[in-house]
Amino acid sequence: MIPIIPVVAVSSAPTVGEGSGLAAPPPLALYVHWPWCVKKCPYCDFNSHERRTEVDEPAYLAALIADLEAALPQIWNRPVISVFIGGGTPSLMRAETADALLAAIRMRLPLHPGAEITLEANPGTAEAAKFAAFRAAGVNRLSIGVQSFDDAKLEALGRIHDSAEARRAIDLALKYFERVNLDLMYALPQQTLKEAERDIATATGAGVGHISAYHLTLEPNTPFHHAPPLLPDDDLAADMQEMVEAKLAEGGFAQYETSAFARPAGDTNSRCQHNLNYWNFGDYLGLGAGAHSKLSNHESIWREARHRNPRAYLEGAARGNFISTRQPVARADLPGEFMMNALRLNEGFPLGLFTERTGLPLAAIEESVLAARRAGLLETADGHIRPTPLGRRFLNQLLAGFLK
Repeated sequence: MIPIIPVVAVSSAPTVGEGSGLAAPPPLALYVHWPWCVKKCPYCDFNSHERRTEVDEPAYLAALIADLEAALPQIWNRPVISVFIGGGTPSLMRAETADALLAAIRMRLPLHPGAEITLEANPGTAEAAKFAAFRAAGVNRLSIGVQSFDDAKLEALGRIHDSAEARRAIDLALKYFERVNLDLMYALPQQTLKEAERDIATATGAGVGHISAYHLTLEPNTPFHHAPPLLPDDDLAADMQEMVEAKLAEGGFAQYETSAFARPAGDTNSRCQHNLNYWNFGDYLGLGAGAHSKLSNHESIWREARHRNPRAYLEGAARGNFISTRQPVARADLPGEFMMNALRLNEGFPLGLFTERTGLPLAAIEESVLAARRAGLLETADGHIRPTPLGRRFLNQLLAGFLK
């Protein structure tokens, strides 16, 4: 059989995770977690906590800065290509907190010229009033959690904004930010295909350059998982997914990842650079309660997690102890971890990226690639490995073939 990818002898290739390393570390991004929100949504399994009392923002800011300073030896002199402030609801923080946070980051890290700096925001009136100040602080990309433009569906999702607030927030965001993303969900409780289509039509007509459209899933340890609402069946949900992709394409949005769409279609700069770094198995340093990191050096690839509970994180900060777990990525796990990210991209990845980011030879995935190609889930062409339309539709099945 003629191999579909060039095979490098395993003995001649570097290994990672157990005593070897990469030729060079990959690009580095920074993630900052704000763990508080006004109300915990019943579908949300993120590390978010209802703000029952006033948040001590100066204390949390000081902890974030100390966390960053403690991590500097791991990333010394590596330029940062993007900053993402997520949550929770980061737009709840005072604008002066965001300003001080970004100033502290610039003082300690070499930010790449034109680095993408994203802040997640809710469409509530109070948060939207701070958009201008967030832009002045240095945020240059806003991601708004709209989820739906249907008031009944927003109520079913436990959201605290209505459709009118969402539209006002989008208009205000576009006044101050050139780059705005809308988060939408489909397959919502008792949602019809027409209702989902109206949401997409409203989003495409809003004037933003990026839309993230997610299928609602019932995650473990959430109220929706314990008491499931009435959701569209699998066939209707599949019809909604096809409709979302078709309508966004008609609106000039190119799908470049499982749930991500950007326009103009040919402009790669309109894509989310921070998330692209994740999907290309880049490095990221996570700061804040529950934040995760993936960091590489010439010897190994490590994963870290910060203390999850905000109180535990602040107590740990007082002791200079931010990290709850730290462990190397085992060599046997690297193919699966890489492919779980890279195969989310419609364009797939260039052949050389696998070895560049894992230190493993292409031979480590050749058997699985051949099997997926025979099943019609993968294609190899133009020096790339990419999922076929069938592979994108059955992504979990495709990825299972690469897991240990």
